[in-house]
Amino acid sequence: MVINEEDANRHGARQALPVHRTATPSPAVPTKLMQVIQGAASWYGPGFYGRRTASGERLRKGTLTAAHRTLPFGTRVRVTNLENGRSVVVRINDRGPFSRHRVIDLAHGAASELRMMRSGEIPVRLEIMKTTK
Repeated sequence: MVINEEDANRHGARQALPVHRTATPSPAVPTKLMQVIQGAASWYGPGFYGRRTASGERLRKGTLTAAHRTLPFGTRVRVTNLENGRSVVVRINDRGPFSRHRVIDLAHGAASELRMMRSGEIPVRLEIMKTTK
């Protein structure tokens, strides 16, 4: 909870607590972990902006989407950068990667959240989630 200084003085609070944000927002609906995979990830971006993905939507800058060879479109996957511990939840909307040793290709937005832009390829853990309703 964040409170402003005026409210703090009125209610006798001494100090507002800091807000901690992570790269991974809480999912809106409950999820169940289905599978965990480790491997290499790469990213794609500027040269592909505006092109259609395999699911038919256009690739836009900053999207938290990814390409996977077999997962159904719309599947949510938590991707964790094993070099720095950062994670992001992406939605599968494309097919790839086409390099056999990679397990996922991330759109530019997801790659930025994981801080992998300079390395180009990083070791990752994928947590494939199933939405429960």
